[in-house]
Amino acid sequence: MENQSLKGRTLYIPQMNYAGSRALAAVFRSVGIDATVSPDSDPRTLELGGKYTSGDECYPEKVTLGNFLKLTEREDFKPEKTALFMATANGPCRFGQYAVYIRKVMRDLGYDDVMIFSPSSSNGYGAEGENATSLERTAWWAVVSSDILQKMLLKTRPYEINEGNTDEVFTKSVDELCLAIEQKGTGKERMTRIMEVLTKARDQFRGVAINYNPEFPLIGIVGEIFCRLNNFSNDNLIRRIEKFGAETWLSDVTEWVWYTKVEHIRKLRMAGKRFSKEMLIAKIKNSVQKSDEHKLLKPFAEDFRGYEEPEVSEILDYNEPYLPCPPGAGGEMVLNIGRAIYLYEKGVDGVVDISPFTCMNGIVSEALYPRVSRDHENIPIRTFYFDGTQMDLDRDVGIFIELARNYKRKKTKKREE
Repeated sequence: MENQSLKGRTLYIPQMNYAGSRALAAVFRSVGIDATVSPDSDPRTLELGGKYTSGDECYPEKVTLGNFLKLTEREDFKPEKTALFMATANGPCRFGQYAVYIRKVMRDLGYDDVMIFSPSSSNGYGAEGENATSLERTAWWAVVSSDILQKMLLKTRPYEINEGNTDEVFTKSVDELCLAIEQKGTGKERMTRIMEVLTKARDQFRGVAINYNPEFPLIGIVGEIFCRLNNFSNDNLIRRIEKFGAETWLSDVTEWVWYTKVEHIRKLRMAGKRFSKEMLIAKIKNSVQKSDEHKLLKPFAEDFRGYEEPEVSEILDYNEPYLPCPPGAGGEMVLNIGRAIYLYEKGVDGVVDISPFTCMNGIVSEALYPRVSRDHENIPIRTFYFDGTQMDLDRDVGIFIELARNYKRKKTKKREE
């Protein structure tokens, strides 16, 4: 979809996570598109989402749709001036139907003029149109930078002495990142501004007063990407884990982006395009993005020692003995299994899978986790499902953290100091 068609409209970005959605909105503003995040989630979100879904849809679609429908209740809502960002994907996940269903609901409600802006994983989320190159590269910087800030937040907050200090640094840094992204200038100037923001944020995170406790277990977080990243959808599970005296290592957005790019390359090979122009373009893009990622991560080499992110190929290799899948059929389940094993190798003390209730990726992964655990020193692995209903999370989290502490005392895979 070309950027020209977005002129005169406001593009609303779903709040999958706090930093990433705001940074992506700033990316669109950097090329002159009016963009902002969708409304915050609250009980009205679930009320509206539930009204226009049957229950067969997964929880993230209910949340996303509900927040988009809240826009229609605003007095200044104008369908012809509204665009909704909803990426899509191929494969077994119902995520591929989100954009189609949201478009249907809007039409059923008489809002035919609302635009659904929907980039796809089929080409690695490549941009199109007049500003494609600038938009795609800046979007990548935004994703990587947001993941970095999120990682620093989770690495620091469990040990803070004054509650709220880490969150304050995080939100301020996200605001400054967005300003650096949306300001006009060359790509080189924009990268320089982003690097300055990240370096400043690093120093501010390091400046938070902490009381580091080596006895805190480190819990790896995997699962469905929206549910694990969206605090409303997972009922603030990560904060709950922290309150029981543990630190978390959250699977980030870049993991999924790199996976779609690996799949894109694999599909080109299967289509007999190993030496095609499309393959050359895809490999050049991947090379440039890998270089940019390394540059953005460089100031954090010391901070992320022992928290290095794996190559997607490594995750897929770890997964292969447990869930061999043909191209395009794996999705998040192969990432969950492979990453759980990678996290074991890095010395984490437990793995939590956050998934929507009835999610096929979550169900398949959960079925395999007992075997994965047995093969890896019985590391605790627990799936938490969410559908918006109330449950006694604290009890279950408390039990799991105790299991993680017991495992920490007897494991042979030690963390890198």
